[in-house]
Amino acid sequence: MIKIDIDDHSGFCFGVVRAIEKAENELQTSAPLYGLGDIVHNELEVERLHNKGMITLYADSIEKARGQRVLIRAHGEPPSTYDTLHKLGVQVIDATCPVVLRLQQRVKIAYETHPKEEWQIVIYGKKGHAEVIGLLGQADNNAIVVEHTDDLDRIDFNKNIYLFSQTTKSLNGFNDLIDNIQNRISANVVFEHVDTICRQVANRIPNIRIFAQNHDVVFFVSGEKSSNGKALFDECQKANPNSHLIFKIEDINPKSLANITSVGICGATSTPTWLMEKVAEKIKDIASQLTNN
Repeated sequence: MIKIDIDDHSGFCFGVVRAIEKAENELQTSAPLYGLGDIVHNELEVERLHNKGMITLYADSIEKARGQRVLIRAHGEPPSTYDTLHKLGVQVIDATCPVVLRLQQRVKIAYETHPKEEWQIVIYGKKGHAEVIGLLGQADNNAIVVEHTDDLDRIDFNKNIYLFSQTTKSLNGFNDLIDNIQNRISANVVFEHVDTICRQVANRIPNIRIFAQNHDVVFFVSGEKSSNGKALFDECQKANPNSHLIFKIEDINPKSLANITSVGICGATSTPTWLMEKVAEKIKDIASQLTNN
């Protein structure tokens, strides 16, 4: 008999839970509800909310929301987006994650109090990510985004540096970046850095390593657009090479369940619990068929 476990630490983070609860509450009324960008980087959850009546808009179609209600997702938005929505007479339902909101405020204050002639605002984050776009807006798009150590050449090491991090980045990666900068800066340069990484997300890495090691095979459930999912799956695979990344139930390969006794199911901060539960049900069906055969 195959033992099937769903990781208690996987699934939506606090910020995503809050945003989806806001969306579902707003969908109780008959008025249209627009979401600016995918509310979460999981296609099946976006589809579920779409079936409830939520309409996803992007920057090039925002005009359609004129005079309507628009939900700001947990990732947050730059000030320019709020200006545009205000001009369109939109009712804003702001579901920006409180952790992201505090980071936005800190970046804004740092930019306003540190003259750009003397200082560089640097953001450790994924280029083009919704949260990073929102953070750049707090600094009038004058901050430098660093995703890898290869990007460090974009920084002037003879000029003061103020470093922040996207909330969902790796803590180890952030500390490595600090070490690299400290090794390269000139003697008279002031280097300030603020750890703004969400611990609810950061703590998933050690948890997922332990979870993966305790099972014969692991199915990591994620959305195709989830950068958090890609990072967590890499950690999962390092801990257990017999780990499989799946986006939907149909991706489960029955051959991967042959001659094993325990299955672990885990996922990203953007993976809904209901999807992991459906994966567990499908694995149970496959295991039953293997036993009967």
